[in-house]
Amino acid sequence: MSAPKRALITGVTGMVGSHLAEYLLEHEDWDVYGMCRWRSPLDNIAGLLPRINARDRMHIVYGDLRDTLSIDHVVAEAKPDYVFHLAAQSFPKTSFTAPLDTLDTNIQGTVRVLDAVLRHAKHAVVHVCASSEVFGRVSQDKLPIDEECTFHPASPYAISKVGTDLVGRYYAEAFGLCAMTTRMFTHTGPRRGDVFAESSFAKQIAMIERDLLPPVVKVGNLKSLRTIADVRDAVGAYHLLVTHNPVAGAYYNIGGTFSCEIGDILQALIDRSPKRDNIRVEVDPERLRPIDADLQVPNTTKFSNHTGWAPKYTFAQTMQDLLDYWRGRVAETNGAFLSR
Repeated sequence: MSAPKRALITGVTGMVGSHLAEYLLEHEDWDVYGMCRWRSPLDNIAGLLPRINARDRMHIVYGDLRDTLSIDHVVAEAKPDYVFHLAAQSFPKTSFTAPLDTLDTNIQGTVRVLDAVLRHAKHAVVHVCASSEVFGRVSQDKLPIDEECTFHPASPYAISKVGTDLVGRYYAEAFGLCAMTTRMFTHTGPRRGDVFAESSFAKQIAMIERDLLPPVVKVGNLKSLRTIADVRDAVGAYHLLVTHNPVAGAYYNIGGTFSCEIGDILQALIDRSPKRDNIRVEVDPERLRPIDADLQVPNTTKFSNHTGWAPKYTFAQTMQDLLDYWRGRVAETNGAFLSR
């Protein structure tokens, strides 16, 4: 009997990484190796800790994208057949104050991962996660955004993801690595970090419901247009990417089918609160980016035609689950969060 295949997920403690680990354990018989930094919070993988401790198909390996030796050790230990490179400095607003850290982590970190894969697992199928932010400021006539739309990044984070995207394709073309790149558009749901707009709204509402904040939701730009996908649909897409006729060097837009302004997301969350009639909205200048990617609507035909993927979760379900996630987190901690 042959040994089970192995998957390596960088950034396993993030929202997407944690959901992906659960998805792979449920849908495949693979052994899953999750890479995280030694200081990473484990909240998102709390449900997997019993399996990790029992070495039941789930393993943690420690590495840092800025440390070449640690990345080499991770890949050598995992010996993966599939690599999902999700780890990144993923907060666009933070990138304005930490641009060099963002560029090193995301671009050079990707080079470190792919170099290690070439040395220890050249047979692996690799998913390099870029971002829809690479397209940045897109004119109305370019909507919906297809894969050939010009890059016009609007933040250091987006610039770093342009580099990530191109590095992934370069390793496929130059070294024969079966690497593919995705530009996932806005995706959210349970475990979404509170530095992202819709998750910040949900957290604030949950804290207001428990009288831990005054009934004011602080916001940034509410006019940006976004197409929303659920994180649980996103990880299903990533699984299909590496298992359904993978094409080295391919690049795909992935995203949902429901488009709306950020203000509509805010209203959908407020409408789900018993305190909705008392909640006010206030623009906080600290939440505004110096420049914003304000039209993010994808054309996902290429990926859907190749894999047959289609989202299953509705916008309403995603919003409800996001708000309920924060209600649970606030109840557990009695609101011991920064009010961002």
